[in-house]
Amino acid sequence: MRVRAVVAYDGTDYGGSQRQTNAPTVQAALEAALAQVTQEEITILAAGRTDAGVHAAGQVIAFDTTWRHDLDDLQRALNAVLPSDVAVLGVALAAPDFHPRYDAHSRHYRYTLYNAPVRYPLNRRYSLHVNGALNVAAMQQAARYLVGEHDFATFGQPPQGRVTVRRVLAAEWGGKPPHLKFDIKANAFLYRMVRSIVGTLLQVGRGKIGVEEFAAALAAADRRRAGPTAPPHGLCLIEVRY
Repeated sequence: MRVRAVVAYDGTDYGGSQRQTNAPTVQAALEAALAQVTQEEITILAAGRTDAGVHAAGQVIAFDTTWRHDLDDLQRALNAVLPSDVAVLGVALAAPDFHPRYDAHSRHYRYTLYNAPVRYPLNRRYSLHVNGALNVAAMQQAARYLVGEHDFATFGQPPQGRVTVRRVLAAEWGGKPPHLKFDIKANAFLYRMVRSIVGTLLQVGRGKIGVEEFAAALAAADRRRAGPTAPPHGLCLIEVRY
């Protein structure tokens, strides 16, 4: 049977979500736990790949298993053996052909900032400390240009193939200073797209480029027009919708 699961993880100590040969990964941790619990060699499928240091509150995975007990028992058993920075939040039976990546309608990412003169150590794993005033209104105005179907080549590369057109459903700044958050939802994302967008929006907030310059950079579909890529630790995959 095919099982669908929602997984959360703190990505700080991982080389990313996808299995690698030279770094610990979330996939390796999940597959090791599945092997221990089910006594099967299982390869998981995931809704998306997150980079080293990126977190997830709602990553979706799927896997095939011959598990014969309740799925609640499977969830409890997995959480008993998984590292403390990875947890299975829920499990459900899925259609035999369900694919968490190709069947997804949208993904929701959030980037979190701590905008204050002095860093706050308890936030260091999950938000980017930004010193200096930010023009959040200008950042929000620039973010509106992202909504819709565009060629986002300025802000990233496709994980496979050459198509860089994506459809952004929503992009907005929120929160209450000093805690700021940027939420973006799209049908799919390019590699490092959200972090590149955030880094460029920070250039707007600092007054280094104007809102119209941001819009022109997006329209140019030229990677050289993007600002610095924001660090990974402020980024979290919030939800995948089907």
